Formats: sequence, structure tokens, C-alpha cells
Amino acid sequence: MTITLWLLHCFLLATCAPAQSENNLQSVLREMDDAAAKFRTTQPDFNCTQYNKVIDDVTDTQKGKIYFRRSGKDVQMSAEITQPDAKVLIFSEGKIQVYQPRMDQVDVYDATAHKEEFESFLVLGFGAGGHDMLKSFDTKYIGNEKIAGVETAELDLTPKSEKVRQHFAHILLWIDPQRGLSVQQKLFETSGDYRLAKYSDIQVNQKIPESAFKLKTSNRTKILNH
Repeated sequence: MTITLWLLHCFLLATCAPAQSENNLQSVLREMDDAAAKFRTTQPDFNCTQYNKVIDDVTDTQKGKIYFRRSGKDVQMSAEITQPDAKVLIFSEGKIQVYQPRMDQVDVYDATAHKEEFESFLVLGFGAGGHDMLKSFDTKYIGNEKIAGVETAELDLTPKSEKVRQHFAHILLWIDPQRGLSVQQKLFETSGDYRLAKYSDIQVNQKIPESAFKLKTSNRTKILNH
């Protein structure tokens, strides 16, 4: 191959690759849009680990089940953490409730001022449309990767909000294109620490008991508003 042909070949590769990547991205986003249009509920098991860059090790691991459901225009989320300590977290109507049974205490946080930011993170890959995601994140298609036997599309998301970028530099999202759902997420903090969440036994549009979105408290439970 002559130098001229070699340079032409390199130029064609350089110009075709971004176009192909954009085509792949749009394909994944459309599949997420289709899934979002049909979305009512999702309930996967999760395993979430926190990695600390300074000590180069995992500092915390949480396991449990998480629930998402559409309620009108809003998406509600409830997480039942079973390990290492029992804890229930509910996000609904701009309010976050964290219940710690061992302490018999509920911490309530008003998130109405940042409701859209919370929702954009909490429902990533679970009920959110692909093109809706572009409102909050600059999104790139990385490639395909098999996760737990599922062929996924890996996306790299950078928050558009400067306030959000002060905490999270970017997010890697692995999407199952067949269902438009996330099977794995990796959130990178600006410190270099990251949180890796893996989802399994994902059930879609199955009935979720109302009790999953209600805290089981008593008149002795301590309520703290923040």
C-alpha cells in the first residue's frame, strides 16, 4: 500500500468510526425509548460496591432489591437493603425517606428543589427514555460487552449540570438493548472513587405490592426531617 493510499485508508476509518458510533448510540436510545413507552414497573436484585481510590479497595457492599414504578408523570423508587444492615429507602413525590429498623428511625429529606436531578440518576436505565436522558447527560456509545451472559451496549454519560459534575465526573451504563434496561452502572466521583451497581433477576411490568412503597413503622419510630 502506498503512503497516499495508507493515509486515505486512515482518513476513512477516522471519519466512519464516529458516524458508526453515533448510529449505534441512536439505535440504543430508540430501544430505551420503546421500553420507556411500555414501562410500568421494574424490580431487580442489586449488588452495589463502593471503591475507594486512596486505599485501592472496596469499602462497602450493599445487597438487596430495588423497585421502580411509574405513577402519573413521576417514577417512584424503593430499595430494600438487606446487607450489611437492614435499611429501606423510598423516593416519591420529591421526598426521600430512609428507614433504619435497628435504630427505629426515619430520616426525611426534601428533594423538591432538585427533583429532576434525583430522578435523572435514580431511574437511569429503569423507565427513563433514551432521548430523555440526553437532556441531562452528554452521551457516548462505547461498544458492546457481555455482562452476566447478556449482550449489552456500554454508554458513557457526562452530566450537563455543573453542580452534578462537582460530585460525579461521569457514569458508565450497560444497557440490555432487548429490554432497554440497565444491567450494570458505574458512577465515578470527582475524587476517583466509584460505585458499581450490578442488577440481576430483573422483572419487568410485574405487579409490585403497595407495601414496597410504604415504611413499616410504629408510633415509637423517631422521625427526623432534614
